[in-house]
Amino acid sequence: MQQTILQSGTGVILTEAQLQESLNQTLGQQKPNSDVWVFAYGSLIWNPIFKFAEQRIGKIYGWHRSFCLWVPQGRGTPSNRGLVLGLDSGGSCRGIAYRIAATDVSLELPLLWRREMVVGCYIPHWVKVFDGIQQLPAIAFVINRQHRAYAGKISKETMINSIATASGELGSCADYLMQTVNGLMKVGIKDRQLLWLSKQVSARLD
Repeated sequence: MQQTILQSGTGVILTEAQLQESLNQTLGQQKPNSDVWVFAYGSLIWNPIFKFAEQRIGKIYGWHRSFCLWVPQGRGTPSNRGLVLGLDSGGSCRGIAYRIAATDVSLELPLLWRREMVVGCYIPHWVKVFDGIQQLPAIAFVINRQHRAYAGKISKETMINSIATASGELGSCADYLMQTVNGLMKVGIKDRQLLWLSKQVSARLD
């Protein structure tokens, strides 16, 4: 996949040293040797790749879930780019906060960094997750608006067409959307925009 990324011109692949530096800078904003919360809003809801000790439903403010990232690999191809989710500025977002125990942070977070940060499409950002009882500081991967793969404001028709037709080695964008909707529904979150989008994509596929 890394070769595909380079050929497509999506961005420069970060080295292990650069990934570790980014991780160290992010963790440097909290007390050392402590648990870390991660806020999931997309694929991490139905496919968390790390070991976690606890999960809570919560809401963040100032960011919203959006299909705002073009991908020429994974869920698309260079000739038919797919769209995946990012956190874009404004609004609010409900998702899942996962707690990684302090003893597991050094093993689990590098896995997450390699998945989310390898081409610089996202920026690790500390957010406040409100779970109805308390406020949890958590890491969220927000969209890098300066990245060339940032989709910005695209028409709903373009979004529907891309999600309905794009597919790559990780599967189709349509499956990605449906799995996200189902994952959210399982924990009691109804995202009206994603539900509307899933209906439009299903109708296009039919």
